[in-house]
Amino acid sequence: MTKFHGTGVAIITPFNDNLNVDHNALANLVNFNIENGTDYIVISGTTGESVTITKHEKEAIIKTIIKANNGRVPLVLGIGGNNTANAIEEIKTTDLSQIDALLSVSPYYSKPTQEGIYQHFKAIAEASPIDIILYNVPGRTASNMSPETTLRLANDFNNIIAVKEAGNNVHQYLKLLRDKPADFLVISGDDDLVLGVVLAGGAGVISVLGQAVPKQFTTMINLGLEGKAKEAYKIHFDLMDLTALIFSENNPAGIKAVLEALGLSKALVRLPLVEATNELKLKIKTALQKLD
Repeated sequence: MTKFHGTGVAIITPFNDNLNVDHNALANLVNFNIENGTDYIVISGTTGESVTITKHEKEAIIKTIIKANNGRVPLVLGIGGNNTANAIEEIKTTDLSQIDALLSVSPYYSKPTQEGIYQHFKAIAEASPIDIILYNVPGRTASNMSPETTLRLANDFNNIIAVKEAGNNVHQYLKLLRDKPADFLVISGDDDLVLGVVLAGGAGVISVLGQAVPKQFTTMINLGLEGKAKEAYKIHFDLMDLTALIFSENNPAGIKAVLEALGLSKALVRLPLVEATNELKLKIKTALQKLD
């Protein structure tokens, strides 16, 4: 599955002043990323504010990204949740002909046992006509998908090809990398840890920051995949301050403030999220000037 090696980005959903989806900004952001080295694009993930996007908006977002992409890079679509039946129904009723894989989040809020998580993804795998990337993000779901559960799923289902691991837990990453099947991909969802993960054998990243600085971020990841640690860490150190800033208040408020500073979209988010503070925006502008 070399198509998911390298840098994927969890693309934002840009909004106009009336908080409608800004499809022009979205298309421009897709082009900006592809032209600057991004390897694949993830649609309707956490950073895309998927929980406040309507079904019809999601369909329109998918169409805009497919059109802008024009077959240039693989596309991954977020479909998941804590209602297994609803997730399966969405899979069955969505046109996936232009989608290369699903990103499916571990069930949130309900706090299932590990067996419940396994059975949820078993049902998803059996329903999906395309490959699946598991998504473990315990800081948001309130439950951790253990490495044992992830590896059990990886071994039991051929269409479960990868995990986006975002537990910010180095030991958990290393257990996955040590024990995974040879063709199973461990993809980092932690921008601050990804370089170490890649150097240890990870396949790459699904990044938040990468969509704002795709040239630098993809260069760092590619150097890491080549084992060129010294050169890669130079870029990592350059990006450290900006990486910390975008998560200091909320994601995606932070990355939207970066993209606004770059003139790519507005910093607007939908409630219950609120826009980045002026203090954070000023810090982001300063960090961008240093980076430049």
